[in-house]
Amino acid sequence: MQKYSFVAHMPDEPGSLHRAAEIIKHYDGNINRIQFDRRIDPGTVFYEVTATEESYRKIMDDLARIGYLQTSLVTLDFLKFCVYLPHRPGALYEFLSYITAAGANIALIDFDDKGRHPDRLTISLNLEQSKEIDWLLDELKSRYRLEILEYDRTGRHLDDTVFYVRYAQAVRDLIGESEDAFLLSFLADSNHIAQELMDRGCNPHQVFDSVLATGRTMMETSGPGFYASVQQFAVAPGITLYCFQPPCGGSVFLISSPDDLLMIDTGYGIYHHDFMALFSRYGIDMRKLSRIIVTHADADHCGASGHFTVPVHMHNGTLAIIRTNNRGWGSRSQESVLEAFYTRMINLFSRFQVPEDIHCFGEPEREKQGIFPVIGTVSIGPLHLDVLDGLGGHTFGQVFLYSRDHGLIFAADSVINFGSLTKARADYSSLAAFLVTSVNVDSDRAKQERVALMALAEETDKALASSGQRCLICGGHGAVSVIENGKLTAFGQIEEYHAGKTD
Repeated sequence: MQKYSFVAHMPDEPGSLHRAAEIIKHYDGNINRIQFDRRIDPGTVFYEVTATEESYRKIMDDLARIGYLQTSLVTLDFLKFCVYLPHRPGALYEFLSYITAAGANIALIDFDDKGRHPDRLTISLNLEQSKEIDWLLDELKSRYRLEILEYDRTGRHLDDTVFYVRYAQAVRDLIGESEDAFLLSFLADSNHIAQELMDRGCNPHQVFDSVLATGRTMMETSGPGFYASVQQFAVAPGITLYCFQPPCGGSVFLISSPDDLLMIDTGYGIYHHDFMALFSRYGIDMRKLSRIIVTHADADHCGASGHFTVPVHMHNGTLAIIRTNNRGWGSRSQESVLEAFYTRMINLFSRFQVPEDIHCFGEPEREKQGIFPVIGTVSIGPLHLDVLDGLGGHTFGQVFLYSRDHGLIFAADSVINFGSLTKARADYSSLAAFLVTSVNVDSDRAKQERVALMALAEETDKALASSGQRCLICGGHGAVSVIENGKLTAFGQIEEYHAGKTD
């Protein structure tokens, strides 16, 4: 017995669901999930069933034979026009006979002989083939006065009677042309999280809108729309730290010495070329790059790592998340539908590139920094950073980097100066929080991590007080900060970079 999923498109008439259930029952299939909501789409139903391979094949054959099985996503043409009908019995009936003959689905019809235009009928149609539209218009033009209001072949003007077709077209716009089987699977996954979030009281349309907004925001802020906030600090003799904050997602850190360059996190894959142009603008020689440290498996922190040929170092838990495509792996959220879908979705939209040369940190040593076991060391020139094993609060396998001597903590997504985020960045971050309900796979452990890292920073500040140094907290998002009166405060100067601007 295996679990299978499929999409059915059924006629909007009594008994349709019962007829499909009868076929599944006939072949001893067990329905694990079904979702249909007329408020979203009146004809599309999502199923997950457990059955033997032979039974599943027979279920598919029978559903296909009666026209219920959806295996393709044809982009429908949309036509909206006005037609002037004679005032006589049967005029509407005759007109509609041509609509029926063309196989068109009526999305809107509007007529009132007491209104401002007593002889005008407005109608919107969805049709599968443009040649049917040509035939229909030829037939109607020879008999009626017509005014074409809209004719769209992209699927963007379709209404919610074909919601999933319209949604699939919007996804195509984000990822390019894809096989229908892949898009149907993505629709099923999207529907599954909508079902889960509806059970928690969320509006289903907000779910689909948030998915699309995530992809659109990344696309709109890449290329000419790319920008970044930039900070740089001298952190040791001959050593410069750069923090680059992109429009969406995590910050990228570079530590530069005269003959070496270390990268900590890479940002989204979709921003790779934008970052390379940004690095060039700041005079950074990327040929010196010797290795990349990945703090955790979220796409906004490691999604561009596959674009580089240098070794990429990470926790073995991070590697497991990348391989399973589930940011909940290794945590109590491992079976969460929301975590699994979000990972696949964000990796797809952000153009995740898996690195080839991966090296995992070792097992915890006896030494600790605060509550965190040391699992490795990273050095560049005179700067030495301990690699600290996290507790698995944000994701399993998240690590931190720490130097007591030079006052540096790379806190990944466990400590963030939210007050330093622009509204646009905060709005984008809220999309993830909505879709997974919490960006932390274990909120209790995430709180422990944050408290312990803040305590480590305050302790380091005290140890460095006599030298006039501060402990710089390099969070996964937002500005590099210091602690002032128990709160994070952006430190140093922040420059703004915009793609295409030379001044």
